[in-house]
Amino acid sequence: MRKLLIFLLLFFLVNVNIAVAANTTQKGNNSMKKIIQTAGKDQLGNFAPDFAHYNDDILFGENWNNQDIDVKTRSIITFVSLISQGITDSSLKYHFQNAKNHGVTKEEAAAIITNTAFYAGWPKAWAAFNLAKEVWVENTSQVNEKDRYAASIMFPIGNPNDAYSQYFIGQSYIAPISAEQVKMYNVTFEPKCRNNWHIHHAKSGGGQILIAIGGRGYYQECGKEPIEMNSGDIINIPPNVKHWHGAAPDSWFSHIAVEVDGNETYNEWLEPVADNQYNKLK
Repeated sequence: MRKLLIFLLLFFLVNVNIAVAANTTQKGNNSMKKIIQTAGKDQLGNFAPDFAHYNDDILFGENWNNQDIDVKTRSIITFVSLISQGITDSSLKYHFQNAKNHGVTKEEAAAIITNTAFYAGWPKAWAAFNLAKEVWVENTSQVNEKDRYAASIMFPIGNPNDAYSQYFIGQSYIAPISAEQVKMYNVTFEPKCRNNWHIHHAKSGGGQILIAIGGRGYYQECGKEPIEMNSGDIINIPPNVKHWHGAAPDSWFSHIAVEVDGNETYNEWLEPVADNQYNKLK
């Protein structure tokens, strides 16, 4: 009887250990799938095979598959390191997407980048947020075109420009950027939206500066050909010159409007831009 009890006890302990081991293995497999990277070989295999090997087989093949820390934590460490170095190119966007794929939420990403800003620098965080907004907004079916566009520019779109709607064809939006010293506003136009012909009158000084920050649009002075505007383009509008500006037919468009100080300044709103003239634009 004693031998039988010992045998049954050993049998029970062995089976418990096997079950625990199997459960542990299963949890390990669920928590971290093997990462396989081929970008190096695909893009640099013929040009730099050693670098491709180090990138695919060592950096990702060994380091990223090390299970001392989980992939979500490793993803966070990686994009924080890139932001700290001021790297805000496609590699940062890739690691943002990788972090999102491994469970980092939009709220977590925003909090992490904000915290990083205090140590790595505010401009670096601004640049990182522009990429992060693209990653944590894309593939969201509930996001409309306006929200997608808003996520692609640095400044807010603001509210509908109702106070001046009578001088616009289509919907525009306005967001104050600076109300002191130099007045600056982000003006956003939906596709096909443009303002009427108008003049910034001034006895001296005056005029306006447009700084394109997103999308594609046009500026035109009366009697001259339209000028296409893309992000980074700057237009200096002299005072007392008849002109209009707005979005391209197929694109949203945003520009910062800078009011130039002058004496006896005021705006004169004129006729709308004719459809047959605007429709010639591409």
